[in-house]
Amino acid sequence: MEKEMTHSDQSTQQKDWIKETFPVLEMTCAACAVSVESMLKSAEGVRDAQVNFANQDVWIEYNPSVATAESLQNTVRSIGYDLVIEKENRQEIKEEAQLKHLAGIRKRFTWSALLSVPVVIIGMFFMDMPYGNWIMMALSAPVVFYFGRSFFINAWKQARYRKANMDTLVALSTGVAWLFSLFNTAFPDFWHQRGIHPHVYYEAAAVVIAFISLGKLLEEKAKSNTSSALKKLMGLQPKTVTLVTDENQTREIPISQVKINDLLLVKPGDKIPVDGSVTAGNSFVDESMISGEPVPVAKSEGDRVFAGTINQKGSFRFRAEKVGGETLLAQIIKMVQEAQGSKAPVQKLVDKIAGIFVPVVIGISILTFITWMIVGGEHAFTQALLTAVTVLVIACPCALGLATPTAIMVGVGKGAENNILIKDAESLELAHKVNSIVLDKTGTITEGKPEVTDLQFVPETDEALGRSVLLAIEEQSEHPLAEAVVRKLKEENTTALPIPRIESITGTGVMAAYNGRNWLVGNKKLMNDYGVPIPADVEATMLSLQQQAKTVVLFASGKMIIAIIAIADTIKPSSKEAIKKMQDQGIDVYMLTGDNQQTAGAIAREVGLKHYKAEVLPADKAAFIQELQKSGKVVAMVGDGINDSHALAQADVSIAMGKGSDIAMDVAKMTLITSDLNSIPAALRLSTLTVKAIRQNLFWAFIYNLIGIPIAAGLLYPVNGFLLDPMIAGAAMALSSVSVVGNSLRLKLQKI
Repeated sequence: MEKEMTHSDQSTQQKDWIKETFPVLEMTCAACAVSVESMLKSAEGVRDAQVNFANQDVWIEYNPSVATAESLQNTVRSIGYDLVIEKENRQEIKEEAQLKHLAGIRKRFTWSALLSVPVVIIGMFFMDMPYGNWIMMALSAPVVFYFGRSFFINAWKQARYRKANMDTLVALSTGVAWLFSLFNTAFPDFWHQRGIHPHVYYEAAAVVIAFISLGKLLEEKAKSNTSSALKKLMGLQPKTVTLVTDENQTREIPISQVKINDLLLVKPGDKIPVDGSVTAGNSFVDESMISGEPVPVAKSEGDRVFAGTINQKGSFRFRAEKVGGETLLAQIIKMVQEAQGSKAPVQKLVDKIAGIFVPVVIGISILTFITWMIVGGEHAFTQALLTAVTVLVIACPCALGLATPTAIMVGVGKGAENNILIKDAESLELAHKVNSIVLDKTGTITEGKPEVTDLQFVPETDEALGRSVLLAIEEQSEHPLAEAVVRKLKEENTTALPIPRIESITGTGVMAAYNGRNWLVGNKKLMNDYGVPIPADVEATMLSLQQQAKTVVLFASGKMIIAIIAIADTIKPSSKEAIKKMQDQGIDVYMLTGDNQQTAGAIAREVGLKHYKAEVLPADKAAFIQELQKSGKVVAMVGDGINDSHALAQADVSIAMGKGSDIAMDVAKMTLITSDLNSIPAALRLSTLTVKAIRQNLFWAFIYNLIGIPIAAGLLYPVNGFLLDPMIAGAAMALSSVSVVGNSLRLKLQKI
């Protein structure tokens, strides 16, 4: 009986699991993320947790009847970090903490660098100056123990849970080097009596703190933008809405108070607050965030509207159907959060190796000390102390810490020169492996706005008068395509005639009266309704233009068609060439669009694409990318709209077009500052070169340690009596950092 109840309890609990994302504060490295994750996973009532160090978030799957947000926060606080559990202003609190943290790192680096310079000058060139050691001690103390205090605090946090990371090694090496130097400054006779000249390593300790702080600063800058995409997505939702009461009165209420079935009023220019259906009124709504298509959609009674889309010129009322977390916009935000959260941390390779490297170095240092105490003879303690300190100094992870950030910094600079902005190491690690590229159509392959491609007047008509009347009508029209016609006519220096009023005919076009005649601009149905015959040659031209995925508008004067206007989203001049380049490199190129099958097919044929999908929603784009990933493909997504944000977050490498939405650029790990698609092959080439430099840097940093550490431990002493001086170890450590920076700078000379 008891067993049955237990099983029943468990099955009830199974249904109660919820998945929630919280910002994490105070994390400084990927090992911190591992610590937070492991603590949360071991907490009672938690099924799973995953920390994303890059965007400082954790998603936790937990049972709210067993674990609460407060208990999860206490778990994280117990190891020195913090969890933001407030529902309101959660992102704002996180962003404020990140900005404060970034400002703190910038201040630490600036002061560390300023104070380290004189220490290095005295230590390298004026070692014998009076009171030189005391001056270096006074200048380096604040660098190590004040501006570098976070390394010691984090090392202590890790040590409490028997863990070690890069901070542990930085704290140990700089702390031991500085304290050893202080002993040598205060008690030089201890060494003189043993026939050894006491060296100091203040400059090594100070420079390490300054260099590692630089690495942290570069890393934080790369991370600081990751939350702004979600912030901007959330900003698409208005804070207040206009509620229509039962008494037909209107009043402003906060969006959080909107309930299902509430009647809401939307005015021209307003953002639509929640999902629903129009009950009264007509308008055009910009739905590019959902469909990606540039032409606003006509809305009338019974049509659905979505949160975050923008109302254009008319007013309408609509009934709320989905509110809060149920709206399409909220779903996009959630999907972007989860897709971003599934990414591996930046510099995961370095930190993975560091997790093994740090305890091994500490172990070698302790083993070296014990070995020398046993075999060192008369000066056992002296030799043991010197060699143990030398191991820690030579193994300092300065080169390791700089390997990735310096290569990224140079790579980013190189990219910027070539109109490519690269945000982090992760996209660089993967971009050169890309074998499938998914392109959005609108704004990526095409220009992203409707343009008049053809304006053909029928021969033997008064074209000048027709153009002036057409401009006057279209300037007053609310139809979104009218703007394209106005733009075209004004480019050709057409002057509008004074037509006082036009009449809009819903769903078909507009009519105006001028010079004793009716002038009509609209579709075939409008012409039929007003008894305007359409000649066979006009029909043939219309059909030809429609097969090219162009929208055809007819212009009539009285009972005669006088012009045909074709409007389309034109293809960028570089698209065909760039797609061919990618295909020639063996990359599969796909086009996804929310547009209809006919338009998608016409565009695909024109640019030489074999693979395309039409009428695709934002979630479908992300699902398609997931399918490719499951089949073993490394996928790059290229897009420019809010509707691409989920797919961009899902892709292995995300590339935004720089003339697109801010949100697409924030979600994407690469941004092309130009609209030229030829920048994509260049970005992949830059990735290859940058990741090659990172790997070379890591290789040299580790090879240097593999050779240096055994020599520092005294491996050569039994062979030829050689013991490495800690002073030389400090210089070698500095040289390794210089070699890493130098190798990174070689990237500047490479062609992409």
